[in-house]
Amino acid sequence: MSEVRVGRVEEIPVGEGRSFAVGAEQIAVYRLRDGSLRALDAVCPHRGGPLADGLADDDVVVCPLHSYSFEMCSGAEVSGSGLSVRCYPATEVDGDIQITV
Repeated sequence: MSEVRVGRVEEIPVGEGRSFAVGAEQIAVYRLRDGSLRALDAVCPHRGGPLADGLADDDVVVCPLHSYSFEMCSGAEVSGSGLSVRCYPATEVDGDIQITV
């Protein structure tokens, strides 16, 4: 595993997500209302929807294309469809977003 700094925390408004390129992967980082960060694969496995543009709360993100919902902590789709996305540890370090991949 390696730690990668992808951007500044202030680039993401509270309650929203942004997508960052990490190698060949796109990772969506969400800045939650409590100030914590969550990171998931940025592409919905259903039909490639942009998860960074989805509605997010402390527990789930909802794909903007077809409303599949993914748990922020596990990456599992909440309806039990069998779909899932990878989760990545994300932290703030000196104002930067650091993801462990």
